[in-house]
Amino acid sequence: MKPKTTLILLIIFAVLLAAVLLFESRSKARKETEEKGKKLVDLASADVEKITLKNEDGTITFKKDDKGEWLIIEPLEAKADSSEVSRLAEDFSSLKFERVIEAEGGDPAKYEIPKKELTLWFKGQAQPVKLLIGMENPLDNTLFAKREDDKRIVLLAGFLKSNLEKKMFDFRQKDIFKFEPEDVGSIKLKAKDISWQAQKKEAEWFLDSPVKALAKKSRVEDVLRALSNLRAKEFVAEQKQEAEVAKFGLKEPDYSVTLSIPAKNQEVIFSLHKQDETVYATTSISTKIVTSEGQVLTDIEKKVEDLREKQVVVFNSWEASKVSVKKGDLTLTVGKDKDNKWQFEGAAKEEADGSRVETFLRKIESLEAVEFIDSPAELQTYGLAPPQAEVTVWTKDGETEKEFRVLVGTEDPEKKQVVLKNPNLDYLFRVDSAFLAEFPKEGKDWKPAAPEKKKEVKQ
Repeated sequence: MKPKTTLILLIIFAVLLAAVLLFESRSKARKETEEKGKKLVDLASADVEKITLKNEDGTITFKKDDKGEWLIIEPLEAKADSSEVSRLAEDFSSLKFERVIEAEGGDPAKYEIPKKELTLWFKGQAQPVKLLIGMENPLDNTLFAKREDDKRIVLLAGFLKSNLEKKMFDFRQKDIFKFEPEDVGSIKLKAKDISWQAQKKEAEWFLDSPVKALAKKSRVEDVLRALSNLRAKEFVAEQKQEAEVAKFGLKEPDYSVTLSIPAKNQEVIFSLHKQDETVYATTSISTKIVTSEGQVLTDIEKKVEDLREKQVVVFNSWEASKVSVKKGDLTLTVGKDKDNKWQFEGAAKEEADGSRVETFLRKIESLEAVEFIDSPAELQTYGLAPPQAEVTVWTKDGETEKEFRVLVGTEDPEKKQVVLKNPNLDYLFRVDSAFLAEFPKEGKDWKPAAPEKKKEVKQ
């Protein structure tokens, strides 16, 4: 192809490309103009500072505080459910209409405008935006509406109706007793047939009464989460008085739960009382009395036997990096190398059978008490001084290393049980003795099977 012909083709291509781009640009601009023309309000929801909603149930006014959180300021002062109010602001700050019914001169009363009113104050705007909402269109469930400063009567999407019909309770913050469970340092629960106390030491929970024992962390946290997530079904008293406290059974409640929050130097007492099928609740630092779901009582009604940790040692077997077994004259220690394979410790660094080691670790991890011995006699009585065997497991989670030990006492062949001791605890555990069969009897028990034996097993 001649250079002159190539140049002409390039020029033609450039002209066509420019024409296409110009067409697309104009088409996009036209669409944007059309979309903008279909908006009754075109402002940023983040700039909404105040909202007033007037419907058949009355007038509610919301206002942002200095931290940007929504408050109800009318007809009473209370914290708002920020997600609910924010949704209201988002739906009506950038408000599109379906179509125009009357461009000008229409009679709003014909469309029952205004049945509802929504007024939004925007940051930097001298005047608020006031929306007047009328009846529902029976043909497609859209809503007749107009902006107060706009002559047009338009139709709005029907999904907006639900927000406009909400009552004040729908916009209120329901979790008024909220706290962070991880901030709690101790807990004391009293009920008709239950009474216990527990405190947190480092990351673990320990029962103080009626028995001193390690608590199951997840069970204590379940109680704390149930209280933290307690939500109001109804507000029966805004400023509780003694008469109201007595009326709703909270002077002598069915359940009293005391929480200490050291970081805030605070003590909070939850009081809960069930009357007929209704649960009433309040706290020592709240002015309100509410009703709540009955499930909260089920969640906090934990007896001591439900709270005690039954595992002899609490660790994750997959985090184990080293394990040592001592029994009679036998001492075996294996650890994971950089490739995560198990090796016998020593100069030779001989490979160990990983499946056997990990099976043993899972047995130790799953050891659970069938009975506790809370006030043990001398350890010799249980064959623990000295112990019949000893297992030590080291775990590694990132940079955190921990050590766990289990001392094995005398087996009761008739009951098929054995007594174990965790040296970090003052009491003993009776457990099923079946795990003793997993103990290696000699070093070769944890060595990989010889190739010939593997072949025989395969056949």
